[in-house]
Amino acid sequence: QVQLVESGGGSVQAGGSLRLSCVASEYAYSNYCMGWFRQVPGKGREGVAVIDSDGSKRYADSVKGRFTISRDNAKKTLDLQMNSLKPEDTATYYCAARFATQCSLYSYTMPYWGKGALVTVSS
Repeated sequence: QVQLVESGGGSVQAGGSLRLSCVASEYAYSNYCMGWFRQVPGKGREGVAVIDSDGSKRYADSVKGRFTISRDNAKKTLDLQMNSLKPEDTATYYCAARFATQCSLYSYTMPYWGKGALVTVSS
């Protein structure tokens, strides 16, 4: 069972930046593809960015050019650098993992989840 713990959420004004981090307990972390997803009350969980075990990355169109996903296999961490934040980025952000070489942005494909970190962007 993979344990995932997010940190770095908070409040920021529009145009600002935040960095989310996730640390994993799994010793075979490098064999997992990882992702960041987000959810607002009353809506489904939306894929934000994923990174494969080989480092390939994919982003939702809504965050391309503003968000950057990265991983450090030695430290078993996953980061999400969020720049030029908009009020519509306000959500709870979740770190997720899948024992596979490649991930998709569909949340139903991810079996392991953190508890989430709240990001609030004010206008």
